[in-house]
Amino acid sequence: MTSEEEKIRKAFADKDWQEIKATDTWQLFKIMAEFVDGFDKMAKIGPCVSIFGSARTLPGDKNYLLAEEIAYKLTQEGYGIITGGGPGIMEAANKGAQKGKGKSVGLNIELPHEQTSNPFIDRDKLINFDYFFVRKLMFIKYAQGFVVLPGGFGTLDELFEAITLIQTKKIGRFPIVMVGKKYWDGLLKWVNSTLMDEKMISPEDVNLYKVVDTADEAVKHINDFYSKYLLHPNF
Repeated sequence: MTSEEEKIRKAFADKDWQEIKATDTWQLFKIMAEFVDGFDKMAKIGPCVSIFGSARTLPGDKNYLLAEEIAYKLTQEGYGIITGGGPGIMEAANKGAQKGKGKSVGLNIELPHEQTSNPFIDRDKLINFDYFFVRKLMFIKYAQGFVVLPGGFGTLDELFEAITLIQTKKIGRFPIVMVGKKYWDGLLKWVNSTLMDEKMISPEDVNLYKVVDTADEAVKHINDFYSKYLLHPNF
């Protein structure tokens, strides 16, 4: 037996090392289980639009009401609504979907401070996740469009991941609508000046998203996209 083989055997015989490996292996199975559960449930839902925004937005806020209106109008066009399942903009979008009698999906995430799912999600369409990356995949894989309202780091993360995947052609293009011109103005000025001036992005990359102010504009952009490309939502 070589010295390397002895090292490997010793490593396998070491109890602490085995416990670490067991922990990693168990985590892998947990991740796989989340993927399987998500794929199984989401594949049955049909055409949907993912709506993002701050969990801190309160009922009655203009953005809360706008998210609710957008979701409602999208359901009247035949779309279901996917959200992160929590409060704020997510709650408003699920509420609008329920009001429009459309499918209302919630991809909830387990957090240290316990994000509780909102009451406007269809009970059979609530999926709980431990892992952000699994949850984000479900947002993208099963959505025919993104509607992004004012939000924080989580909202920006989801927005830029979608833009990056489309930009790099890792996924097919779908409409991305950013709602609230005033809110997004500073960020987009930086994108259009600094990123463009430094040649960090190409001029055509700024066409990957549309900025609007109203629910009608948001819905129209999504409808126009699928009409232009002669595509049908989802399938």
